[in-house]
This record gives sequence, structure tokens and C-alpha cells, in this order.
Amino acid sequence: MYLSIISNNYFCNAIEALQNCHQSKYSYFTKNPKMTDDGNPKDFDKFFKAALGEEKFLTIDKVEDDGKSIYGNFYAGQWASF
Repeated sequence: MYLSIISNNYFCNAIEALQNCHQSKYSYFTKNPKMTDDGNPKDFDKFFKAALGEEKFLTIDKVEDDGKSIYGNFYAGQWASF
């Protein structure tokens, strides 16, 4: 997959770290982020340590918002692809 479609270097590097299952992927998040999953508050660290492993984009179909909005087919492990 060609990540060069993502024009924003910061976000391109973050997606590359995700694609390669590299531990540095966590360094791209702000400290103490707040997040929700389907509208329910979640502990970021616990959620992502359980959720991110082999997850990655299978395709990147569209990039908008200076590389900050990335659309594509995403493999989410136990949750299948979406």
C-alpha cells in the first residue's frame, strides 16, 4: 500500500507505525487522551493495549483534511473489517 497518498508527514508516520505494528504508534497520541467507543467512555491505555495488535488499513481509499481524515478498509482483528 502506498502511504504517500497521506500528504501530512506526521499522520503518514503515525499510520506507517500502525501498519507495521510498531510500538511507536502510541507516541502519536496526546498525553492522557479522552476517548469513547460507540459513545461510551473508555480508558485509552486499556482499550488500545487490548485493541491494537495486528490491526491495520487494508486499503486507503481517500484522504482529506490535510491528511488528518483517512478513509479505507480497516482490519480490526476480532471485530472483522470495516
